[in-house]
Amino acid sequence: MSFPTIDRIETIVFRLPLQDPLRWGKASVLEDLVHVLMRVTLSDGSSGVAEAPPRPTIYGETIQSITGVIEHEFAPRLLGEPLEQARLPILYERMAQIRNNQTARGALDMALWDALAAHKGMPLARLLDATADQLPVSYILGIGDEESVLAEAERVARQGVRVLKVKVGRDWAGDLRRLATLQETLGAAVKLYVDANECMEAENAARRLDRLAEMGVLYCEEPLPVEMICQRADLRRGGHLPLIADDSTFSLRDLRRELALDTFDILNIKTARTGYTESAQMMDVALAAGKGIMVGSQASAGLGTVRAALFAAKAGINHPSELSFFLKVEADLLAQPLTLHDGYLRMDDILNAHIDADRLREATIAHREYTKGEL
Repeated sequence: MSFPTIDRIETIVFRLPLQDPLRWGKASVLEDLVHVLMRVTLSDGSSGVAEAPPRPTIYGETIQSITGVIEHEFAPRLLGEPLEQARLPILYERMAQIRNNQTARGALDMALWDALAAHKGMPLARLLDATADQLPVSYILGIGDEESVLAEAERVARQGVRVLKVKVGRDWAGDLRRLATLQETLGAAVKLYVDANECMEAENAARRLDRLAEMGVLYCEEPLPVEMICQRADLRRGGHLPLIADDSTFSLRDLRRELALDTFDILNIKTARTGYTESAQMMDVALAAGKGIMVGSQASAGLGTVRAALFAAKAGINHPSELSFFLKVEADLLAQPLTLHDGYLRMDDILNAHIDADRLREATIAHREYTKGEL
């Protein structure tokens, strides 16, 4: 049996304005989205696309590093290779030989899956075994002044958000006031959890988690710095509040370490950094260890949201996933904007989503393509 080969790889840098900046951690801020669309075309004309978000303060990746590693490392390793499902882990490992470069590798992996589904004439959801009809969604609420944060929360609640992931960690007293105000204003219909982005300290983390639990906060993501692994294991054993692993689990290798010391309750899988191939491996290992799973966002636009949502529709993922960042984007690339329905994304909307060629053309900053004969 002959299989199609990988004929062309494209990188398209695009810019989309945000309605409000996103601030998190100690010094990170996102004013607008400047991301890379990856497109893979096979020898039979089938193609697939995905979105790579550069996050210099998280992974060290930039627009230049993403496009550069595609041109000089990934494209030479993949172009001309036959594509079938059994070879996806092989091709992923070939890219993983170049260390780091998480979102470049993740996007290219997802584009390969999408192209393979197109070649087989089936929806990508079927190839992924994604079966859910609707997906519970959370929204990332960044750090800012109380008035603007509250206004943003009220706006997205009106748009259908029912779970907020609130960034905390810079000002604990201010964090508590903001959480209390959100609860008072939004009422019981909107649930809250927090992301500390490693900003708590070993001396105060237990007390702070207990206080959050008293307030009815659902769980806390990464309260302590990743390197404090023994303290994080102790904190989890205290049972103060369910803990989410994110910064500590960039890879399957990281996940195995965290499971060995039992540092978390819920795994935040981000397809933007581990694609579909490694994400599925991580999911299997985490479920076998009895952990909960949610799917996270790297502040993805509509295309990245669609790719993450398809994975979030797999059986075993029950916690609200970060699939609503598109609400912060002023003008997206999708032909039909995504909408929320009382806290959920409907899979029918995800399955029908596609890129508007004119919008992509208008948002494009740079476009490069690579074929085997040109490298």
